[in-house]
Amino acid sequence: MSMITASTWVPRGAAAIFPTKYEIDEDEITRISELAKLQLEDAREGLKAAKNGESDAMEVEDSSPEKVNPVNLSRSKGEIDDDLKEYDLDHYDSDPVDENGDPLAMFGNTSSLAYHKSNADDPYITLKDGDDEDEKEELQVLATDNMIVAAKVEDEVAHLEIYVYEDEADNLYVHHDVMLPAIPLCVEWLDVPVGKSSDNLDPKGNYVAVGTFDPDIEIWDLDTVDSLYPNAILGQSGQAGQSQNSHEKKKKRKKSRKANDSYHVDAILSLATNKQHRNLLASTSADSTVKLWELTTEECAQSYSYHTDKVCSSAWNAHETTVLLTGSYDRTVVAADMRAPNTKVPKWQVESDVEAVLWNPHDVNYFFITSESGLVYYHDLRMAPPTPEASRAIWKLQAHDDAVSSFDVNTVIPGFLVTGSNDKEVKLWNVQATGPSMVVSRNIGVGKVFTTKFAPDPEVAFRLAVGGSKGALQIWDTSTNAAIRAAFSSRVAPVQGDLEERLIGLDDDSSDSHEEIKPSEENEEHEGGWESMNDD
Repeated sequence: MSMITASTWVPRGAAAIFPTKYEIDEDEITRISELAKLQLEDAREGLKAAKNGESDAMEVEDSSPEKVNPVNLSRSKGEIDDDLKEYDLDHYDSDPVDENGDPLAMFGNTSSLAYHKSNADDPYITLKDGDDEDEKEELQVLATDNMIVAAKVEDEVAHLEIYVYEDEADNLYVHHDVMLPAIPLCVEWLDVPVGKSSDNLDPKGNYVAVGTFDPDIEIWDLDTVDSLYPNAILGQSGQAGQSQNSHEKKKKRKKSRKANDSYHVDAILSLATNKQHRNLLASTSADSTVKLWELTTEECAQSYSYHTDKVCSSAWNAHETTVLLTGSYDRTVVAADMRAPNTKVPKWQVESDVEAVLWNPHDVNYFFITSESGLVYYHDLRMAPPTPEASRAIWKLQAHDDAVSSFDVNTVIPGFLVTGSNDKEVKLWNVQATGPSMVVSRNIGVGKVFTTKFAPDPEVAFRLAVGGSKGALQIWDTSTNAAIRAAFSSRVAPVQGDLEERLIGLDDDSSDSHEEIKPSEENEEHEGGWESMNDD
């Protein structure tokens, strides 16, 4: 099994030109040891609880008035004890100790270890590093390169793949990867330093927040390769690690499945960073709550309960920067001011489960909703209904026959939309004053489409990253498509002669292709497939 579940672009110039190698010093060893110890103690508590449950069940069985099967009691108790003595079962649950009587740990006795800042100073390393410059050059990221972060599951192993896309060279390659503890569901790029390196003087950073089936949010530094642990963890695990009181740690470590105001207790389904208030990160979860995180303190600032089912999508308004749009499996969408958690919020209802919500970046009074039934709704924030049942969209579009599992709005080119679906089709749309019209539909070979993202920079605004159930990431240069060039002729440079379509992947032979769309795959602009809601 291999699939790409989510992706995000990193703007040009945001990544460090020469990423750093992950280094372990005493402070980092202490931090990792604490995290590992907390995870180990959580596992022990879970095992203990399971054992207690088994013991209770056995006691119930023993007390039942059923017949007891006869057992062979011919061996004496002393003989049985002699056989079991070698296993020392009396101390089976005791922590192992070293020769000094100190408890062993994953990174035990690290204070007595000698380490050298450079391998050249280590007398035990006879093979010196001669390829440092070559390795440094291989890791170099140019100012004209884009990074793409893809959340991937491959052979039951969850990880992030960080790609570098070189547009001029039509080249896409994996720069490095990051191992994850659970299947990733969402990723969000951050430009503010978080965690252990947040005390540096640079106010900018290159980080990614990851939501998984676990209830914690992990934040990783994309400019550091070969990292073992995240820079920060937002959630119960992170709070336990920050606590200094051992009793408080133990209390916080107890896993609670009840929704609360401090952390999520179920899978993280979406993340949204605030572009204006860069220290704020919103998260939504399968526990039906929305949480606002303060990245400087790594703590939950506020929790909201606007929905009655899983909250699957979220987006900040670019103009009203405190307004967050959220969509849920309870078939409602809420636009709430995060500064007023106790006020009544406007709520819209759709006909099936919500898949995604997004604001129109070119007119922040409007927003899009995609649904499980394949519909796309376009709403005006200023026309909030008195009740959710009275919701009335400006227009709605039957984009696919299956769920619209991915959706994006081009932030550079007005009216340029993309939808992806479980039907394996990627469709590009042109939205004008008269309504939406499909420009092209194509199956680009990624299987069921789980993520479609436009590049954020004007120089590569027509580039579209697509991933899905086959585990392959494709970059589609939509400006090389004839129908797109005709629909957005004012935004693309004229070319002479025929233009081959660019589809860039990892494998030159199979994924890379420069083919033209078959006539049956292209659809010139037409007005079918959508319904205006303005007419009575």
